[in-house]
Amino acid sequence: MTQAAIYGFAGPTLTADETAFFRDCKPAGYILFRRNIENRAQLKALTDSLRELEGHDQVPILIDQEGGRVARMRPPEWQAFPSGAAFDRLYQLAPSSALEAARVNARALGLMLRECGINVDCLPMIDVRQEGASEIVGDRALGACPMQVASLGRAMLEGLASAGVVGVMKHIPGHGRALVDSHHELPVVTASEEELEIDLEPFERLRDAPMGMVAHVVYTAWDAERPASQSETVIRDIIRGRIGFDNFLMSDDSNMNALVGSPGERAAACVAAGCDVALPCSGVMADNADVARLVPELSAEGAERLARAMAGTFTIDDEMDFAEAVAKRDELLALV
Repeated sequence: MTQAAIYGFAGPTLTADETAFFRDCKPAGYILFRRNIENRAQLKALTDSLRELEGHDQVPILIDQEGGRVARMRPPEWQAFPSGAAFDRLYQLAPSSALEAARVNARALGLMLRECGINVDCLPMIDVRQEGASEIVGDRALGACPMQVASLGRAMLEGLASAGVVGVMKHIPGHGRALVDSHHELPVVTASEEELEIDLEPFERLRDAPMGMVAHVVYTAWDAERPASQSETVIRDIIRGRIGFDNFLMSDDSNMNALVGSPGERAAACVAAGCDVALPCSGVMADNADVARLVPELSAEGAERLARAMAGTFTIDDEMDFAEAVAKRDELLALV
């Protein structure tokens, strides 16, 4: 049985207790943070150990490597990458150049991740930027125009896929209006259904993305009581229904303070609402044990969606290497 959870863990290697725990609970995948990363050799050994533990090469190993301020792999060991705002600025001047810059940037990111054994990147972030909202989105956003955001997001998904890396569009159905940071407290968005059309548009345009991540945000127009990640109404009627997203769906980090309850209760509520998996990221063994106690096994539909998404990791195009992709991106971004 595979459990409906993708887990974080404590450090740069698996401890004996973590190895025994993961062997027993059989997670749907793993997610890495800065605490898990030291250098290329260590990171490749770590991801190799995860694959050995699972017994196959297609185990999802996730990371949040967007560029800008959201980057787990950092200089001097790895190159810094630009934030979403860089592509937004170029798009205002030369849309076609911005799309190509976003695509080759994502290819370079994907090649960097694959070198270290990582096959899923939580990118693109296609939340539409709104004036006056929390800076949790800010310069990470690809713009304030839904069509532009969707177009740049599509280019990023294609660039990652060309390197054999699965992209995750986030944060469905849109984090751009949140006035507070969901890492610390629960945002409540009071926009009308009509106003939320803007937020939904990029997700509707990218509904065929292989993976998606649900926001811990309350949208009073749809469900005034529960955040989207724990709302059966939002997941069934808006994400699966209105948006038409039928691929692999994960919650945002279920250990974030936007949610309440024990770690296991938070994660279980996300799965009960319709997420294929919860994403408990703290890496604390007691938290993970509580999740394992309460979260069910991955559904047959979830397993099929996950297999479909991971099938994209079998092929890596030989179009351009890492250095060529970075050089092309920098040439294009220099137009601004």
